[in-house]
Amino acid sequence: MLTRNMPQIVIISPALAKANNGNWQTAQRWARLLRQHYQVCIAAKWDGKRCDAMIALHARRSADSIAAFAAAQPKSPLVVVLTGTDLYRDIQTDANAQRSLQLATQLVVLQASGRAELTADLRTKTQVIYQSTRTLKAVAPATRRHLNITMIGHLRDEKDPATFMRAAHLVQSQQARLIHIGGTLEPALGRLAAQTEQQESRYRWLDSLPHATTRQRLKRSHLMVICSRMEGGANVIIEAIASGVPILASNIPGNRGMLGDDYSGYFALEDSQELARLIDRSIADPAFYALLQRQCAARAPLFSTEREKTALLQLMDNLLKAPLPQPLSRKRERGAK
Repeated sequence: MLTRNMPQIVIISPALAKANNGNWQTAQRWARLLRQHYQVCIAAKWDGKRCDAMIALHARRSADSIAAFAAAQPKSPLVVVLTGTDLYRDIQTDANAQRSLQLATQLVVLQASGRAELTADLRTKTQVIYQSTRTLKAVAPATRRHLNITMIGHLRDEKDPATFMRAAHLVQSQQARLIHIGGTLEPALGRLAAQTEQQESRYRWLDSLPHATTRQRLKRSHLMVICSRMEGGANVIIEAIASGVPILASNIPGNRGMLGDDYSGYFALEDSQELARLIDRSIADPAFYALLQRQCAARAPLFSTEREKTALLQLMDNLLKAPLPQPLSRKRERGAK
């Protein structure tokens, strides 16, 4: 039961429920896990009302809230959670994202490879917290006439849906059906999806679906495919593993940090031919499919709800009860005087 003495935490998520994306799923789940011990609200932007701590998702897109909170409450904990576009693009070139890193009391990355993208001084205040999801038992298809190969992700360049569409033309197995779930964020990719659906009977684009409906479709899939160019720690990987559905993934650091360096289901970025070959192999070669299943099952303990909850509560408990180290930017400002 919440009391007035419980510390108040605001979670800043530039994507709210309407976006139906990974950032919103993280914000919603973390709020639920923290509410047993803290008062928590979620907002797209900080309204300036005093609270005890801030957790901000996305160093660049939440930069205004991060800067305002740091200026108004310099002694309060400020946690910045780094997304894929943060780690693998924005912090290299964007001044606002870079400033967010310096202002943060603590940085969080969502998979082990994320720390490698940070400088040594930033790594000292960075923690890895793997995300989790509710387990849904996989459902074997009633018939093996059709096997759904499912990609989940909005149509935008970072998710590289075009590789999945090209693979639909190249797959040889008559059983394979390539199903894409995701709304149109870039009109050109929406047009390409509609065109691919007209030209290729194996490909079906379902547009955006409610999260619960998407998960039900995922658990009935033969495979889940993630073609992304950059990922901070993809929720869809966790959801597939929690449903016992093997994964084919683009060989990028964010996916390797989730699935491990020795995973057998990687294909080169943008390589639709290799993706199509792996889809065919997963259908024709039971031993290969079983290997993917075992490797995914071996990663499942990383993504348990109890593990995520423990790590998150320990992080916030330590920050709210212990004296805070000064963010790097504030140390440098004092040293310059």
